[in-house]
Amino acid sequence: MSVNDDAELPWLTAEKRAIGEAVRARTPYWGVCLGVQLLAASLDALVYPGPEPEVGLLPVQITAAGRDDPVFAGLADDLVTLQWHGDTFDLPHGSTLLASSPAYANQAFRFERAYGVQFHLEVSPEMAREWAAVPEYVASLERTLGAEGAPAFLASIAERAEEMRAAGRALFERWLDRVVAQERVLDASSRV
Repeated sequence: MSVNDDAELPWLTAEKRAIGEAVRARTPYWGVCLGVQLLAASLDALVYPGPEPEVGLLPVQITAAGRDDPVFAGLADDLVTLQWHGDTFDLPHGSTLLASSPAYANQAFRFERAYGVQFHLEVSPEMAREWAAVPEYVASLERTLGAEGAPAFLASIAERAEEMRAAGRALFERWLDRVVAQERVLDASSRV
């Protein structure tokens, strides 16, 4: 699926509008993979096919702005991530780039209280096996990695899953503590 599939999936139009309205109203948002692409599109940035699919356990580099960001600060400069996408996006006006990779420059960004990441850190070996049982996903893996690549891909996820999940847990907890909880404090103080 692509965020540009509005003709085949008309709910995408309303979804992008709702996300855009929410984040412009400073509502906290966390988007992963399709979620970051929806965020970018909702903020009037282009989402389009990349030069080739990015699939595998691949590093992303945290940018200087990412190292100073309240959510991304403290992560390893080279973060191992699960990539499984073919689309990319331009950065929305007013956003801050937080992470890049050699294949896709825009891997993570922040717009006010909204964060989006192109990569996955939450995938367990069980979840990866479930994804690999979906015929469309299997076809995607075979086109990108070859028939022999899928088993090696699943094995690499099993080897690094705990490392990725620990980084993902740290990111999400910091987002909850420093963005979502802060929103509640601001909201409560405005009612006093």
